[in-house]
Amino acid sequence: MPSVPDWALPGSATHKQVPPPADFHRPTTTVNASIGIFEGQSDVGSAVVPGSAAYDAATGAYTIRSAGYNIWYTRDEFRFLWKKMSGDVSLAADATFPVIDGYGDRKVVLILRQSLDDDAKEAMLGEHGTGMIHLAQRADKGAMITDMQYRFGGGINGILAKRIGIEKRGDSVAIFVSLKGEPMHQFGPPISIYFDEPFYVGIGFCSHQPATVDTGVLTNVILENAAGLIR
Repeated sequence: MPSVPDWALPGSATHKQVPPPADFHRPTTTVNASIGIFEGQSDVGSAVVPGSAAYDAATGAYTIRSAGYNIWYTRDEFRFLWKKMSGDVSLAADATFPVIDGYGDRKVVLILRQSLDDDAKEAMLGEHGTGMIHLAQRADKGAMITDMQYRFGGGINGILAKRIGIEKRGDSVAIFVSLKGEPMHQFGPPISIYFDEPFYVGIGFCSHQPATVDTGVLTNVILENAAGLIR
C-alpha cells in the first residue's frame, strides 16, 4: 500500500489535517457499468485502498464502501455512483452508517460535479457520521471548498436526519431535510453555481480516513430530471 502523507491524516488532539499540496492529484478510477439507477461508479481521487459499491434490487439499497482522506479542500477522495445529466435535478435518499464505531467525520454525500477529476467544480450535501449536515461548493476547478455556515449536528443535539435531498433549479442549488419523517423542507438558503452540460449527479461516501474503508448505505433513492420533485 502506498504511504499516506501526513497532510492526509485525520485531525486529532495531536494532529491537524491540512489542505493537500497544490500540485497533488491522483487520477480517478472509473467502472463504466450501470448500478441501479446510476450509469457508472468511480473512485474519485483514487484513495490508497480501492472502494466498492453494491446495489440490492430487492431493497433498493446502495451500499458504498470507501476509504479517502476527505471530500474537501482542493481535491476529493471518495466512491461516487453517478449519472450524466443536464437541466434541473431532484435527488434524495435515506442515509445510514452501519459501522457503529466509524470515524465521526465520515460522510455520505449527494453531489453534483462538473467532471470526475479529483479537483472538479461541485456542489454537495454532506451528512456526517455525527449527524451534521451542510451545503458545500467548490466554485471552480481546483478551488478551495466553502460551506454555508448554518448547520445542525447529531454530535450537538442527537439529531440524525431521516432523509436528505439536493435540488438544482437553473444555477441555484439547495438542500432539503426531513428530520423525523415529516415532509421534506428546504434547509437554509441556496447557493448559485453554474455547470456546463452534461454534468455528473449521484451519491457517494468517504470514510475520512485515507487508508481505512468504512461503509455508507443509501436507500429509497430518487433521482428526477426536474426541480421541485424532492420527496
